[in-house]
Formats: sequence, C-alpha cells, structure tokens
Amino acid sequence: MEKLRVRYPVIVEGRYDKARLCSFLSGDIIQTDGFRLFSDKKKLALIRRLAQADKVVVLTDSDRAGFRIRGHIAGAVPPEKLIHVYIPQVPGKERRKARPSAEGTLGVEGMDAEVLREALEKAGALADSQPPERSPITKGDLYALGLSGGEGSAALRRRLLRRLDLPEGIGANALPGVLARLVTLEELAALTARLREEEEG
Repeated sequence: MEKLRVRYPVIVEGRYDKARLCSFLSGDIIQTDGFRLFSDKKKLALIRRLAQADKVVVLTDSDRAGFRIRGHIAGAVPPEKLIHVYIPQVPGKERRKARPSAEGTLGVEGMDAEVLREALEKAGALADSQPPERSPITKGDLYALGLSGGEGSAALRRRLLRRLDLPEGIGANALPGVLARLVTLEELAALTARLREEEEG
C-alpha cells in the first residue's frame, strides 16, 4: 500500500512515535527525544531552520509531558509557522510497555493510524489535503459563546473538547486556532448551544 506523504516536517517526541508515523507516512519526521530537546540546542536550531523554510507540524502526546514539549517548541518558533495537531485522550497502554503512562492514556505510538491520518488531514498537513478556508476564531468569540471568562465556562469548554476528540490541556492561546481548523464559527456556536441544551436536559 502506498504511503501518504506529509506536506511539512512533523515533530514527534520519540522513536516509537516516529516509527508509528513512518508505518503509513513518508516525509520528514523529526523526533525531539522527549525532554532532551530542552538542552539540545542543535535540535532546536534544526526545528527553527525548518520553520524558516516552511511550516512545521507539532504532534506530541496529549499529556503533561507532551504539552511541555509543545510549549517549548512554541516558544522558539513563530506561531504562524506552527501547525498544532492533537490526538484524543484515549485510555489505554502501549503494547511494548509494562504499565500505562502516568496519565493512563495512549500516546502517538499507540494511536490508531486512521485517527492520526484524520488529524493530520484536517490540519492540512498531508500533501493531498488542504485545510478548509475559514474565518479565524478569536478569544472574543470564545468569550461571547460562554467558553471562557464566565461562570461554567471551564466545564462547557471541557465538554466541547471531549465532543471534538481534543485533549483538555489545550491552552487558551492555542484553542482559537485549533478550533478554526476544525469548525466554522457558526458550527462552533451551534455545537456550544447543543452542549448547553444537553446539560440542561
């Protein structure tokens, strides 16, 4: 079966994550070697150089460690050069591990290939995919929809992230951009209203 080609370099945490993606993707896949990136100036310089040439995709686990690595990269690369791709928080354990991770969820290496493909495709990271042209979603939009800054907004936001199969750890600064890649503002408003109705019903 022919492998899918990635449009941009994809940054992952470790060699098992890279092996997972290489099983169905072709293209540049860069591993950070976990927290080693924090002290590896050459690796960070490479990521910066890649981002100068074009965009780069960040695909880390949806746990605290993954978000720390993602944040470190975001501090070194301009936001317009980053495409954040998130995997859902799925309970489970990778086959090679004796015990589940500290948070008990699957990482990139344990994620179903179709879930990874769909996440990359929605982000426009595959060579034959383009993210749909959408108007931006702003922090102000999230506030107006009751997803931030109000009573019950944190709980509503968590329900929204679960419905969209997104991890709960996405920060307030990243969330508008992530949502804009997945839904229109109108779709977001309709989904938020539906979640409110379900909660009240």
